[in-house]
Order: sequence, then C-alpha cells, then structure tokens
Amino acid sequence: MAIVEVVKYDGAPNVFAWKYPNNELGTWTQLIVNESQEAVLFKGGKALDVFGGGRHTLETANIPLLNNIINLPFGRRSPFSAEVWYVNKVYSLNIKWGTTSPIQIQDPKYGIFIPVRSYGQFGIRIEDSKKFLIKLVGTLNVFDDNNILQYFRGLYLTMAKDTISSYLIQKKISVLEINAYLDEMSNYIVERIKPTMDEYGIGLTNFYVNDINVPEEDTAVKKLKDALAKRAEMNIIGYDYQQQRSFDTLESAASNQGGVSSGIMGAGMGLGMGINVGNAIGTQFGSVSNALNTKGGNKKECVKCHAAIEAGTRFCPSCGNDTSKTESENSNTIKCDNCGAFYSANTKFCPECGNRYNPCPNCKADIPDGATNCSSCGYELPIPCPGCGNLVHSKKHKFCPECGTPLVKKCPKCETVIEGSPKFCPECGEKLS
Repeated sequence: MAIVEVVKYDGAPNVFAWKYPNNELGTWTQLIVNESQEAVLFKGGKALDVFGGGRHTLETANIPLLNNIINLPFGRRSPFSAEVWYVNKVYSLNIKWGTTSPIQIQDPKYGIFIPVRSYGQFGIRIEDSKKFLIKLVGTLNVFDDNNILQYFRGLYLTMAKDTISSYLIQKKISVLEINAYLDEMSNYIVERIKPTMDEYGIGLTNFYVNDINVPEEDTAVKKLKDALAKRAEMNIIGYDYQQQRSFDTLESAASNQGGVSSGIMGAGMGLGMGINVGNAIGTQFGSVSNALNTKGGNKKECVKCHAAIEAGTRFCPSCGNDTSKTESENSNTIKCDNCGAFYSANTKFCPECGNRYNPCPNCKADIPDGATNCSSCGYELPIPCPGCGNLVHSKKHKFCPECGTPLVKKCPKCETVIEGSPKFCPECGEKLS
C-alpha cells in the first residue's frame, strides 16, 4: 500500500477546485498549500479538516476530525484513505458570459419585436470552501470557469432578460437607446444574483453588462433604422411626413404623361415643390373671397392682415389694427412734429429736418418742446418747477412736492394766471421772465 509523502497542486487560475488523484495517505505526509488556496480532507463523502496556506504534516494534532473517525495512532507511520481537495481562493474577474440565442423583446417606443443579444463578464471568489465543494462540485475531479458558466447560465440569462425588459418598460426607451443604462443594469443584476451564489459559498464581486446589441440582418431592425434615418433627414431639411407624401403624389402624377391631371400636377410642382398643396389652395381661395367682398362696397380691407371687415368698423376684429390710420402710422414708426417725415422709434433726430425727437411718455408720439399736452393722445405733460426744476404735473399739484414752490404762474403786473409758457402776458403785455 503506497503512502503519499508530499501533496501539492499548482494549477491554472481558472480552476476553482481540484481533487488529488491518490486517496492513500499516511501520517507524516507533507501537505503543501499555497497562500491563495485551501485544502480540504474528505472521508466517506464528508468534509472534515480544512488547511490554509503553508506546509502541514498530517498527524493527529492537525487532523482532529479525521482522527475521530479512523482513530489514527500517534507516534508511528499509519496509512489511511482520504481525499484531498484544493480550492482556489483568488479573485477571478474575467469570466465571460453571453446569451446563446437572441431574446425577443417588444420595443416600447416603436412597438415592434426586436431580437437582442447581450454579453459581458463577472468576477467571483470562493468564500466558503466546504460549502462550495459539498453543494456544487460533488463527484467531479476538476471544477473550472466553464462549470461555473454551465451551472449558473440559467440564473444570469434570466436576470439579464428580466433586467433588460424592466428597463425598457420603466424607462420607456427604445432598444436602440438602452446601452446608455448599462451601468445601472449591471448594479441591479449584482443585487439580484449575489444572494443565490452566496448559498453555494461563492462571492460575486462584480457583474458587468458590456453591450446589448441587435442583429443588423434582422428585417425589423433594418426597417426601423431606415425609418429613423429618413426622419432625421426630414428634420434636417425641414419638412414632415405629410409634406413628403404630398410631394411623392405630385411627382407620381406628373410623371404619368397619359393622365388627364399630369399637366395640372406638373404646374403645381413648378409653383412650389414640397409645400402643403391643400393649405396653399385654401389660402388662395380665402384671398379671392376677401377681394370679392371688398369690391362689393360694404367691405374694406385691413392694411395689416388683409381681412375683409365692415366699412364703418375702425378696429379690425382679426388683428386689432386701427384702420383709421395709415400703414406707416400703424407700424413702429414716429411722425416728425416739425416736417411730417416718418422714422424709427430708436432714432434721436429726424433724418429729414434734424429736429430732436421728443417722445410722449404715453404714446411715444413726437411733441414740440414746451407743449403741455400730447397732440396725439392728449396726455398731460409735466412741467419743470420754477424753483427746483423737478418735473411736476401742474393739474395734479398746485405746489412742487420737492421744494413747495407754487406751480401756478401769474403775471407780476396784473396777476393774471398764465397757462403754458408764453413770453408776454396775454392781458397786459408784460414781459414774462
């Protein structure tokens, strides 16, 4: 009966459990365990003693559980039958996973069924060697990353499909946009898978969804991408689907040389390709109707919106324009009080006569210097206080609210109340300062 002298294993990093091939051991056998490993002794299908990193001599002092079963004597070489399992405790962070077949998912944004594939990687570490060997390894001699993928394929595929579907429905996004949520989905899947893997003594360090893609050769995908490309083109050019259809109809009719309507359609295309023909015709009929009503004698045309309104109406019911004024008077222009020329409200001096623009505070009309009321709207203009120069409304105040100076001006000779700013008294002719 052979008695093993040295037991050791230096395996590949993707091997998580390895069984030593010889079951015949003996006391004083040297068991060498690396820092990243743990060795577990099995007897009769039961996991007994666990050895950490270092060199261990199998004797009754360090195999108490096995000694209780087979009652090994102490002090001499004793053979016994047992299994030695090495468990790899390093972090394995590059286990690849992927969907073997496409997952049929209905796109919530466009309503079509699209086949999607997903792939990524995850990392694990064996946390409980006994639990891992008893629940997962069983009677296998070697347990590597391929076994991990095989055993947990149903778990991560179910989680991946459930997560992708949930994000599509909850976020209401298209399958073509879901790659923006890969980080959130990865964290969500970790929380869902980790408790299950803990039951087998495996710690899940991370789980990454690297990509979610759709097959380019799929018919539904091709149609969707063509439609999105067409919509992007229309947005760039500046027309919509209805206008495109109108253009296609006109083009088709115009190309039909034998048709009765080909000439009319060709003329329509010449007048304006890509326009909404219905709106254009409606506008033309509206213009004709307005013209007929205007020529009837009881209607007039608004110079601003060209609507037909009653002849005696001053304000247009459509746009509110004052029809008693000319087009220049209704626009954002000012009429010079000196020469009658029109200019912009932003102008400081009249471009025709050079007169300074003195705006009315109420209607912005040009008013002459020294006027007490606006000639356009009748607004009372403030006058300077003779005492302090502060602008005061003389009809509202008899005394200046700043200095108390009387605002009523009287002739110093006949004490006639003077209105405005005359240079001489209208009663006695006294010169006013």
